[in-house]
Amino acid sequence: MEKQINIKGIKLNYRQVGNGDPMIIMHGWGCDSSAMALFERVGAEHHTVYNLDLPGFGKSQEPPMPWTVEDYTQMLEAFVEAQGISAPILLGHSFGGRVAILYASRNEVSKLILVDAAGVKPRRSLSYYIKVYSFKLARRIYPLIVGKEKAGKKIEAMRSKRGSDDYKSSSPVMRQVLVKAVNSDLKHVMPSISAPTLLIWGEEDTATPMRDARIMNKHIANSRLVSFAGAGHFSFVDNPYQVTAAVRRFIQPND
Repeated sequence: MEKQINIKGIKLNYRQVGNGDPMIIMHGWGCDSSAMALFERVGAEHHTVYNLDLPGFGKSQEPPMPWTVEDYTQMLEAFVEAQGISAPILLGHSFGGRVAILYASRNEVSKLILVDAAGVKPRRSLSYYIKVYSFKLARRIYPLIVGKEKAGKKIEAMRSKRGSDDYKSSSPVMRQVLVKAVNSDLKHVMPSISAPTLLIWGEEDTATPMRDARIMNKHIANSRLVSFAGAGHFSFVDNPYQVTAAVRRFIQPND
């Protein structure tokens, strides 16, 4: 059943299905709750599932300003409190994984599932830094050379050419959200996660590579890594049956 609630002054859309102990699901960047239907169905076998449209995605309102991962985590904390949820199972894919990591580091979670999750600041090549600093230089120099109006157009053209597909397809506010998220590193909070944690990864993931999975596995004490050959950033799409089986075993209620 699709529902809506006002959290932190914005409309949050979510799906609630099933019965039993709570499970919260959060999608990745550029997606919405519909992308997590596979996990929703598996969770609903024994749990009450809350499958969120994170703010700025799906039918949820966009944040009024560029939110940080901290803001999204505070939103989740407010949602949990409003619903009267206690010690949920938390599942996050990609960007949703960032929120899940920070939440689990300071709140009670019965189990944590991170699917091709973000949260480790990516390594940067020399070419990346050249692009970044040339862009910053252009933002300072162009207005002096061609004026503010023409400079704005030139800079936006540079941004569009160099930006990722996620960046280019986002609104101005969500572009800044993405920049803040990508530049955040959550390694320092991972040792604070005490919940049993399952890491599910595609071995061909280029967005959040296996290096990230191994770092999380090292920093989260009670964690186990399961990876799938031939699968990419959406490992649950590339390998649905095995991913489903791994999640089902992990969240199966204790008799």
